Amino acid sequence: MMTPDRQIRQRSSAWARLEALLDQAHQSIVQLPAEELRELGELYRQVCTDLAIARRDFPDHPQTAYLNQLVARAHGTIYRYSVNEPNRILTFFRITLPRTFRATWPMTLTAALVFLLPAIIAFIAAFRDPTLGEAFVPGIDGIVSQIQNGEEWWLRINEGPAAASAEIMTNNINVAIRAFAGGITFGIYTLYILLTNGLLLGTVAGIAQRFAFADNLWSFVIGHLTLELSAIFIAGGAGLQLAWAILRPGTLSRRNALMIAGRRAIILVIGCAVILVAAGLIEAFISPTDLPFLLKLIVSLGSGGLLYTYLFLSGHEVRDGSPPSAPDQPN
Repeated sequence: MMTPDRQIRQRSSAWARLEALLDQAHQSIVQLPAEELRELGELYRQVCTDLAIARRDFPDHPQTAYLNQLVARAHGTIYRYSVNEPNRILTFFRITLPRTFRATWPMTLTAALVFLLPAIIAFIAAFRDPTLGEAFVPGIDGIVSQIQNGEEWWLRINEGPAAASAEIMTNNINVAIRAFAGGITFGIYTLYILLTNGLLLGTVAGIAQRFAFADNLWSFVIGHLTLELSAIFIAGGAGLQLAWAILRPGTLSRRNALMIAGRRAIILVIGCAVILVAAGLIEAFISPTDLPFLLKLIVSLGSGGLLYTYLFLSGHEVRDGSPPSAPDQPN
């Protein structure tokens, strides 16, 4: 039979480490690095076992009450999302979103490669032989005809930019949501969305280059391209996180891994929606105008620079385990 003293000697260091991780998480685990996240899950299961032993061998001992409180705290941190924190919206954008992005950026990079590599291949192939466009993107013949005839189909946006902006945002957000939700198909649908959209962009760009239409196309696309692609990559990375949690949960149970990945993915998708709203405004009000290409390029690079400066540099406050005062406490 286990005694309280013996349990303390054997397990106190693990309890202290779990408390430290919970302090570091500040009631939310989304900003923890992947290694510490795995450690948290393992320690949580171990302390649950310690509590079960304590309840069996010395149920009325103060140590059992301590373990019960520790398990309850860990459970609350892992499974609950705080709804009472003041200034949650400000905290979300100042801390939670950028930390979550940095904690999951390898998946975003993977999504970007899945999109960009086929786009490059399609561009080269379509430039050399435009007839290959139909093989890469079935039904693209109509766009090819417009390019050959020099038709700038996007000019219709100028007829009603407000309505066009709403339509563009809806379409782009739909693509991002499908890329995210595709994670539950073990990532197959997410990969499909990234691949097909990459092939579409590369094919259209290659054909436009072949028929001396590239200046027209890029003059329209360049202004919103950085934000739009960034949102697609982030949403695709969120979907791949879900798939990875299903396929490789690590030390966590598959259910717990999927819940944690789902919370992170939803945070990223909310961020994508905001990014796509900004991209839609640029696409509707700046991209189809006669503004100089250089100015549109500055808009693209400037908006992208601001976005990644925010994602990589924001939310580094308070990493010493002591909770910050509101409103800096992350969700």
